[in-house]
Amino acid sequence: MRLNQAAPAAGGAGGAANADLSVSRDDLGAIGGDAYELRQRLSKDGDHARPQTFEAALALTNGNFGSGAALLQVHDRWNEQLHTLLDAVAHISNHLDYSAAAHDKDDADIITDLSVSKIDQYFT
Repeated sequence: MRLNQAAPAAGGAGGAANADLSVSRDDLGAIGGDAYELRQRLSKDGDHARPQTFEAALALTNGNFGSGAALLQVHDRWNEQLHTLLDAVAHISNHLDYSAAAHDKDDADIITDLSVSKIDQYFT
């Protein structure tokens, strides 16, 4: 008998499907490490052409070419988007580190709060 719920759809949430959604601390650490490495590489590789692009924009502008201002806009937009992406990847890495630490703290709190004597109190 089911109260206040519908039968789960095939392949939907519920039953064995939830087991696939579990994650371990090692998984979080690996993903966080990958995000950190991605940020490091993106920081270096994403900024590779910026100085030369800026110099080219200035040279074109100083040479009275209208494309200098347009290239400077491309430079500025690229720089903004790169920093937005770097911040997003850093946020992912930091959040995964925080999540792992928070779960460790929760586990420690549960162990401390539910000592054998406290459990005995619930059954006596």
